[in-house]
Amino acid sequence: MKRVLIIDDEEDLCMLVQSYLCKKNYEVAIAYTLTEGFKKLETFSPDVLLLDNNLPDGMGWKEAGNIHRKFPDLNITLISAYHMPKDFTLEMNWGVNILEKPISLNDIEKYL
Repeated sequence: MKRVLIIDDEEDLCMLVQSYLCKKNYEVAIAYTLTEGFKKLETFSPDVLLLDNNLPDGMGWKEAGNIHRKFPDLNITLISAYHMPKDFTLEMNWGVNILEKPISLNDIEKYL
């Protein structure tokens, strides 16, 4: 069973995605801040990280590279309500996925 960690401060979105993925037999954990997410990365050991770009305690895209260095096999998808600049995707040359809000549940499943 694949494990998915969602780090996003939009509680309704997290609950919707969690419910959908659990029905598809994924194990899902949620964190609403980067600080909480870092702790769950260590204890939950996810296969996939759905990481919001703009969180109350920092920017997901700024931490994505650090997370990738520490967990190189982790599949990371950044979720953003804002269009991501082309320079950003070039900076993330290790293969981060980018999913723009509003998201559809089918879109999320493509990145798992």
